[in-house]
Amino acid sequence: MNEKPEQTEGISKRYEVKHMTKKLGYDDTPFLPGSRYRVHDDDRPHPPVVTPGAAPGQPPSDAVVLFDGTHLDLWVSSKDGGKPTWVVKDGYMEAAPRQGGVQSTIEFGDCQLHVGWAAPTEVSGDSQGRGNSGVFLMGLYEIQVLDCYDNPTYADGVTGSIYGQWPALANACRKPGEWQTYDIIWEGPRFDGDTLIRPAFVTVLLNGIVVQNHTQLLGPTTYRDTVPYKPHPPQGPLALQDHHNPVRFRNIWYRPLGDNSL
Repeated sequence: MNEKPEQTEGISKRYEVKHMTKKLGYDDTPFLPGSRYRVHDDDRPHPPVVTPGAAPGQPPSDAVVLFDGTHLDLWVSSKDGGKPTWVVKDGYMEAAPRQGGVQSTIEFGDCQLHVGWAAPTEVSGDSQGRGNSGVFLMGLYEIQVLDCYDNPTYADGVTGSIYGQWPALANACRKPGEWQTYDIIWEGPRFDGDTLIRPAFVTVLLNGIVVQNHTQLLGPTTYRDTVPYKPHPPQGPLALQDHHNPVRFRNIWYRPLGDNSL
């Protein structure tokens, strides 16, 4: 990169340059195509400093924590909007079978989302009847939660699939009862009136392994059918499904996606 020593030092200080007078970039380089900024532009805004979580998977300093393991104050019943009946204990919430799902009172759009989850330790059922739940982005678009450890099912219903649309790229499930993680990059659809101008895209890592790579969604989630996109607001709740299995969730947080466009 051919930086001078003082430039490298400035970078190592994480761009905290607001009190510095010396230049760290250049003002005689070509403009980037379609941009008002030059290559290595000295006036280009620097990224904000974000402090990572104390341990892998813990929320960084700019995260919005939806569930910290202590209460469901930021959640309501998906069925009637009332107080959730899910149980909170030992730092997690557990689905109350056949009582309906839960959804966040906070609505958000494009984001980085982290969700910890665990299928029941006691194995019961098979295929879609074993450790089944779902993470619904904007309340409409499902990333499948399922115990697929030595448990065959149809391809577009496996753990990490975009349910009913795209299978996961790998079966990266841990054993029943072990904690697992979803790290999701979500880009919601965009509408101009009744017209879809950009479909939704999602990237999903299951236990650190990419299982969806900027995958384009075909529309909202449904069962045994396909449905087209319908216009909706650019923000929506996070919903967790009750599929009659006592699946557990913990450490849920999100970060709105920033914009480093030209």
